[in-house]
Amino acid sequence: MKTRLVEDALREGFSAVGVTRPDRISEAGSALSGFLERGFHGTMGWLRTRQDERGSPERLWPDVRSVIMVSMNYGPDLDPLASLDQRDRATISVYAQNRDYHDVVKGKLKLVAGRFAAYSGHDVKVFVDTAPVMEKPLAEKAGLGWQGKHTNLVSRDFGSWTFLGAIFTTADLPEDEAERDHCGSCRACLDICPTNAFPDPYQIDARRCISYLTIEHKGLIDRALRPLMGNRIYGCDDCLAVCPWNKFASRAREAKFHGRDELNAPALETLVALDDTAFRTLFSGSPIKRIGRDKFVSNVLIAIGNSGEPDLLEACRARLDDDAEIVRAMAVWALSRLLSPEAFQSLKEEHLPNEPSALVASEWN
Repeated sequence: MKTRLVEDALREGFSAVGVTRPDRISEAGSALSGFLERGFHGTMGWLRTRQDERGSPERLWPDVRSVIMVSMNYGPDLDPLASLDQRDRATISVYAQNRDYHDVVKGKLKLVAGRFAAYSGHDVKVFVDTAPVMEKPLAEKAGLGWQGKHTNLVSRDFGSWTFLGAIFTTADLPEDEAERDHCGSCRACLDICPTNAFPDPYQIDARRCISYLTIEHKGLIDRALRPLMGNRIYGCDDCLAVCPWNKFASRAREAKFHGRDELNAPALETLVALDDTAFRTLFSGSPIKRIGRDKFVSNVLIAIGNSGEPDLLEACRARLDDDAEIVRAMAVWALSRLLSPEAFQSLKEEHLPNEPSALVASEWN
């Protein structure tokens, strides 16, 4: 039954399959508690919700007997860090340069799970990143990889570039041997982090992580962190891209994960001008769509502020009258970085008296 399952999943396009028991990740629950106690989760309050279920799959579904973990390779064919030096361009995380992986992985996983349920007679539940399931610890116990010092899963076959999915089942399947840690003395992922988001190996402070700041964070990004973000407008691949295990990585087999040309180092001037309709059109079917146009454009304005490009001044000024206060606020910050003190003061005298938002006014001051 397990052999048939694995063969079916591989035919469906998954890169690796492993099985573990639902009671194998008790230490992950303890680590999560420590993460939350230190406030490393920032504004992600949902991590506290159903915390007990995250640390114990059996609390989520008492009938589960085996957890089937799958991975799908999304390796890029271009250097993810190449665009960081293009100051008038944006850098978008590899995983977000095409279709939303939630839809792709879950769609395939439902097919595999459905067929397994049909021929095994057992119940199944499918999860891809949106339920209180700790996929990375489960994947490690199922032998798919190990959590590196950057806390992400690393595979000896696919490096850093894997999406994960889980099938919970009432079937009692033979479990696989857990993968061991192969990081050794390497700390490349820790040293490259632009914002020093790793207080220690195997620990991450999300409040300093650019992926968190550009995607999950609510409200304005800390002024001290904005200059460190460079042109990263959605996610950050630095710690993933430098992992030595990527020498074994290959380009994604799934065409829906191949980067779209228009999202490979797109022009900041084009992105900052997007209205809601244009934003939704450009990112239809993309994970980027979920953060909304206002958050996205505010991220773009931070990149413009870091660009040092005077040619972007007019595009930036145009956002001073934007309907969204977070956009206006970041337009002010960007202009404070691009203009001379005298020119910025003159602009402030023109716009500040008519600014109704205290949040935006704080950026002028």
